[in-house]
Amino acid sequence: MATTFHLALEREWAASAGDDMYAPSAFEREGFIHCTDGEEEMIATANRYYRDHPGPFVILEVDLDAVGAPVRREDERGIYPHIHGRLARAAVTAVLTVERAEDGTFLRFGDATRT
Repeated sequence: MATTFHLALEREWAASAGDDMYAPSAFEREGFIHCTDGEEEMIATANRYYRDHPGPFVILEVDLDAVGAPVRREDERGIYPHIHGRLARAAVTAVLTVERAEDGTFLRFGDATRT
């Protein structure tokens, strides 16, 4: 199993609960679902792009071997896989909380709910 992570708005993930497939709102603009390998990189990415976003987030642990869509690693380090299509919910192996500081800084992964 090749594991990666996707930062998702809690409300978008919850709204898709009855669907077999999931795509964040950014998918419609960008044409892919952005993932990040490793907790350290995921937290750094969240702080770079979403620190000032007030919404609650969850982190989806994703089995890249089960996404049901093409996956491309388009950056030079290969740690930011892009899923080019909707994500099969069955590929999400856990939904993790994310701990944040009062100023919005993402700190670390929190508790996990295994799916």
